[in-house]
Amino acid sequence: MKSKIKTQDELRAIIEDLHSAGRKVVFTNGCFDIIHTGHVRYLKMAKGYGDALVVAVNSDESVRGIKGDKRPINPQDERCEVLSALCMVDYVTVFDEADPHKVISELQPDVLVKGGDWDVGNIVGRDIVEAGGGKVYSLPFIEGASTSGIIDRILKKHG
Repeated sequence: MKSKIKTQDELRAIIEDLHSAGRKVVFTNGCFDIIHTGHVRYLKMAKGYGDALVVAVNSDESVRGIKGDKRPINPQDERCEVLSALCMVDYVTVFDEADPHKVISELQPDVLVKGGDWDVGNIVGRDIVEAGGGKVYSLPFIEGASTSGIIDRILKKHG
């Protein structure tokens, strides 16, 4: 079986082929540090907006810049491997920047999806996707399902 984990260059060529075939590409991104129910439900919903779901994962360095020196819990290669094992995820790539604007610009997806903790007006890359005629969605937030919440619960029980 071929790996779903791709470089951005590899993914750009794949997406061009998908677009040529009339397929709709959905893009989302995040740290995905500890995969939980919220992630799974969110990725299932995201996949429903198109034919192929691309998940861009913050690199370890990027996560540290966003979440602090104690994160990520799991290294980027492992986070990518877990995501690539999910049936609704078609492709996984890694990006180093603090936000996904550059990778969205490179890949030109048809649909951009983020979790409900993001207002549509504040979703990074919205300008790019909408300029290309695409759609941007903020999916419902799943209460109590967050990596930070899981870490906090572990620390309270065992810390």
